[in-house]
Amino acid sequence: MILLSNIQDGSEVLPEGEQVEKTLSIIELITTGGTAGMIIILILFLLLIVAIYIYFERLFTIKSASKVDSNFMNQIKDHVSNGKIDSAQMLCAQQNSPVSRLIGKGITRIGKPLEDINTAIENAGRLEIYGLEKNVSVLATISGAAPMIGFLGTVIGMIISIFEIANSGGSIDIKTLADGLYTAMTTTVGGLIVGIVAYVAYNHLVVKTNKVVYQMEANSVEFLDHLNEPI
Repeated sequence: MILLSNIQDGSEVLPEGEQVEKTLSIIELITTGGTAGMIIILILFLLLIVAIYIYFERLFTIKSASKVDSNFMNQIKDHVSNGKIDSAQMLCAQQNSPVSRLIGKGITRIGKPLEDINTAIENAGRLEIYGLEKNVSVLATISGAAPMIGFLGTVIGMIISIFEIANSGGSIDIKTLADGLYTAMTTTVGGLIVGIVAYVAYNHLVVKTNKVVYQMEANSVEFLDHLNEPI
């Protein structure tokens, strides 16, 4: 009767065979995983910080690189057509963007064969692309390495559980076994989360970079076509 009354009242205190529902927070999941689990979670956390930093640093850089005055090429064409090479170079220096640097490189080669100008622009373009993609490959590495690090924690957690079972002498301590499983599952989830974040960030930056590369190519072709026009 006492047990039934307590259940009807919603009380958490049971006089016989009492069971208290256990709740878990993220901190508890990490701390109950043991030293190995906490070390792996710390590594994953550092990788997450690095991934987030690289993403936003590259994102702002790429956005800045994509800003080109819509009237820039028209002004360049006017200066080149009128023989104002110095004015065209000055305009490129003022813009200070990948597109303006490519066009500026081409302007310095005016008077030479068109093939030489094209080669100079292509070489400058490779350097600009390299600058845009700086550290982006690190995101790809993190997206692949983080889940594997998480799986390493899974293996360590299972080894701990099996070790405790082997040394239990026939009586399995459920709490100790659960600690090993906490390590296994927590590190797996952590590794997958970091890997997914890094993977999405990497692909987003690749798309943004490709747009800037296309912009560079389009303006370079427009500049070369203008030089190739009959006077």
